[in-house]
Amino acid sequence: MTDTLALVPAGIDTYRQPVVYMNEDCHICRSEGFAAQTRVRIDLEDRWIIATLNVVGRGAWLDVDQAALSASAWAALGARAGDKGAFSHPEPPVSASMIRSKAYGDRLDQAGFAAIVSDTLDSRLSDLELAAFVTACAGERLDEPETVALTRAMQGAGQTLDWGGRTILDKHCVGGLPGNRTTPIVVAIIAAAGHLIPKTSSRAITSPAGTADTMEAMAPVALDAAALRRVVEAEGGCIVWGGGLALSPADDHFIRVERPLDFDSTGQLVASVLSKKAAAGATHVLIDMPVGPTAKVRSEKAAEALGVRVSAVSNALGLNLALHISDGIAPVGRGIGPTLEAIDVLAVLRRAPDAPADLRERALDLAGHLLDLAPDGVAGQGRDRARALLDSGAAEARFMAICEAQGGFREPGTAAQRIEIHAPHAGLLTSVDNRRIARIAKLAGAPRQKCAGIRLLVRLGDRVDEGQPLYELHAEAAGELAYALAYAESQTGVLTLSEEGP
Repeated sequence: MTDTLALVPAGIDTYRQPVVYMNEDCHICRSEGFAAQTRVRIDLEDRWIIATLNVVGRGAWLDVDQAALSASAWAALGARAGDKGAFSHPEPPVSASMIRSKAYGDRLDQAGFAAIVSDTLDSRLSDLELAAFVTACAGERLDEPETVALTRAMQGAGQTLDWGGRTILDKHCVGGLPGNRTTPIVVAIIAAAGHLIPKTSSRAITSPAGTADTMEAMAPVALDAAALRRVVEAEGGCIVWGGGLALSPADDHFIRVERPLDFDSTGQLVASVLSKKAAAGATHVLIDMPVGPTAKVRSEKAAEALGVRVSAVSNALGLNLALHISDGIAPVGRGIGPTLEAIDVLAVLRRAPDAPADLRERALDLAGHLLDLAPDGVAGQGRDRARALLDSGAAEARFMAICEAQGGFREPGTAAQRIEIHAPHAGLLTSVDNRRIARIAKLAGAPRQKCAGIRLLVRLGDRVDEGQPLYELHAEAAGELAYALAYAESQTGVLTLSEEGP
């Protein structure tokens, strides 16, 4: 018997969690006392990872002399066909005791958070331990000094972009508002104004589209740091996927466990946002906080509390920050889903007569605020300048140049399957449930299917007739369309129509 097993790809996507599969009759599995959910160290030449073990029954798909690796484990280990790995018990993570300490109400310093971040990136912590950490930090269990410490630990664990002391503008929306895809428009305006705005954005995790997903419907977004720098130096801005740049890389791991738990943690939200801004080299940052009953920030009181914490941590990090409170009552634009949102973005940039006015106005508000925040800005004049750059076509030209620099522009596609949802009765559209309309779009296939999602056909305040189309479902497959339609028809209150209009 050898102390190694042949490594094979399992062909299973476990997102960012490395997983290894072994046959229950495997001699290493038995001799080491490995059982399901055991943490296992895998060594291959001078590389190693720690993965969670899943045990495959005898006579199933895996041979006893093989170990199958999930997609993330295979990539992290850099394995190739024919490789053999060695397996052992990993040393207990140093940070486990710190997580327990936090769970019992103790405060952690930056060294403690740094240890947790380091063990997270090395996959030394199981999902159960990460969930315990997220739970221990939920609510208001992170005070201001702890939030600063966590932010610095997260930033310090990845690379930081250095722009040589130049002014770097950036913006971020805390989210929760479908269709609020202002970033490509804002970046185009700011870059056209002569400022640098290297915008790194995320893909969707639980929403129908992230900014990176929408941008990818028009241009490549998976750029490395060198390519990002070339684009920004040439065109003044970019919109790229931040996940491929190792900027605050621990954040993706925390989010992966945090989102299913649906915990609301001010400290972790602030650390997530600002660690990435600091890592991207930003000097001046605008934070957009949509407020509404079904948005992420649900009240003015919650927005105020979040704003105080964001401002305090920004000051500690040396960032110049401004807050922008916006209306989060209903979706923005008409499209919900990557391609449909991209169509809205292009309509605004191209000054199309039917471009969604709410998306245009929000983008101008944010771009104007950011121009006011810049060192050469004149308070109150930024919005007029932003509007002039958009109306003149300068923003459109700069956006197209950015797309070409990132790898080439492409027109967004269209979905193969469509169906309209009609009003059950006449009335005034008085509310839209952001969460449920987003869920319907996801059931239709967004963001995995770029062309899937929802196209809204009415706006808040519209008078609607019985049988009038309210929105249109878009899907790539008939099965996904039927699935989304069944859910939509089972729900009440997705779009609320008053029985009596004015």
